[in-house]
Amino acid sequence: MASALEDPTLEHNFKGHKDVVTSVDFNPNNKQLATTSFDRCLMIWNLKPQTRAYRFTGHKDAVMCVQFSPSGQLVASASRDKTVRLWTPNVKGASTAFTAHSAAVRSVNFSCDGNFLVTAADDKSIKMWNAHQPRFLLSLKGHNNWVRSARFSPDGRLVVSCSDDKTVKIWDTVSRECINTFTDHRGFANFVDFNPSGTCIASAGTDNTVKLWDVRINKLLQHYEVHSAAVNCLSFHPSGNYLITASTDCTLKIMDLLEGRLFYTLHGHQGPVFAVMFSRHGEYFASGGSDSQVLVWKTNFDRIPYNEVLKSHSIRTNPDPAPHITDIHPRIPHLHTSGPQMIQIDPRKHIADMQSSDPPVVDFGVGFSSKPKSRAKEPNCASHLTDQTVSILEQRLTMTEDKLQECLDNQQTVQQDADCTQMSLGSGTETGK
Repeated sequence: MASALEDPTLEHNFKGHKDVVTSVDFNPNNKQLATTSFDRCLMIWNLKPQTRAYRFTGHKDAVMCVQFSPSGQLVASASRDKTVRLWTPNVKGASTAFTAHSAAVRSVNFSCDGNFLVTAADDKSIKMWNAHQPRFLLSLKGHNNWVRSARFSPDGRLVVSCSDDKTVKIWDTVSRECINTFTDHRGFANFVDFNPSGTCIASAGTDNTVKLWDVRINKLLQHYEVHSAAVNCLSFHPSGNYLITASTDCTLKIMDLLEGRLFYTLHGHQGPVFAVMFSRHGEYFASGGSDSQVLVWKTNFDRIPYNEVLKSHSIRTNPDPAPHITDIHPRIPHLHTSGPQMIQIDPRKHIADMQSSDPPVVDFGVGFSSKPKSRAKEPNCASHLTDQTVSILEQRLTMTEDKLQECLDNQQTVQQDADCTQMSLGSGTETGK
């Protein structure tokens, strides 16, 4: 029987955000975690227990995405206030803001060399920027609805994007052209990314599915229907062997990509999960959701060779029952009950070194004095719809637009049929004369 230490364990439960957590990302040095939220704040958490966390303010609306630069010296955040901010993740908390789009910015991503940024927004465009200036470089246009996510390939030559127009597109950053479009989702995709080798892309769909394509042959490789609600985010393990997903069904799921099966189901959040990310070396992964909590998990299963992981996992999910006398001298057919096909982990029952007390939070940014304060400032939410309501309305608007377009197409078809009929009748009348 395999040791329980080979299963993921919950290490930290960070509480500091006042609303839905939208994005998480690890510093490459593995010492810090950045998170963003509908509460308009960016937070930097130190992973060493009982050390202070930092809350940065400056955005005027919900912050939708965050990422550390490859060097760990900068943090980029994208917001519904149409701006992108570049932060210095230290006690000074300095930031540079630039208006990136004409609508809400949903995604920001550094290239692997740290020289470029790619952003995606509700103005239906994808833009590339010089990360050091920052300076606008080029725009990628081809989507006809909001763009939810855009990510660089590991070598920076390609960009993958997904949109409410129900397409996933691959772009060439040199020619600025779309070189392929995938339309396999029944709904739209919330998030897309390349695997570590850059040969495949994965998408998280509102149709409750996760899909993987090989970009070299433009073929759908794997299709997972393991969630019971929309999949909001995903992340590849650095080895490329595993994929973790976050869903509105309140769970995280880890897929074994080499075996093509569900590996783990993780329970921990008290509501929909919107963000998940592996650390750069895979030792940890973090998640965030509508419960305003940030959970940091220790992977554990990546510590032993992959074939040993498969062997121990098989033993736990398909245990051999004790020998039965009818198995020795069969008289009548005897079937053993098969075990579960995946392992479920509920950290509320099995918690390893979980940080029980909240770390002290120091505030920086607009609206705060230069001297750090130890108490958090509550966001001003008066006379505003909740951001969760806005998100629901956005999805309904997308469905309404699709239905309207369908009605217009049907009306055009009916009109064309009527015109053809009228022309036929007119031609028959002239012939009769």
